[in-house]
Parts: sequence; C-alpha cells; structure tokens
Amino acid sequence: MFTIQAATMSAAQLLKHDKDLGSVAPGKIADVIAVPGNPLDDISLMKRVSFVMKDGVVYKLNSAPVELFH
Repeated sequence: MFTIQAATMSAAQLLKHDKDLGSVAPGKIADVIAVPGNPLDDISLMKRVSFVMKDGVVYKLNSAPVELFH
C-alpha cells in the first residue's frame, strides 16, 4: 500500500499538485490504471494492466480508445 501511495498521493503532494492529482475524487484529473485484482494482495498484478484511463479516455492494448466522458 505504501508503494502505491508513494507513486500517487505522495508524488502529487511533493510536486504540489495534490489538489488535482494523486487520488480519485470529484474534480480531479481522471488518470487511472486498472489491474485484474487487488494489488494490495498481490503487487505483481501491477504488471498486468487491463486498461489505462487518461483524461477520461480509456485505452486498451491493441484497440482503439473508448471515450467515456468527452
């Protein structure tokens, strides 16, 4: 958990961008990765990314972006 927080919340705080980045909350920038399970139970799941959401657009390997919010 601390490693994931260091890469997200702590990094955003260090860069003084925690009002916009670092956690999932209303009004924050929607950059998210999804993995097939709970990385707190098995950190190796972070190597198996199911999709990436960047600025509200979902990207999957070998497929076109899927627009959700634009």
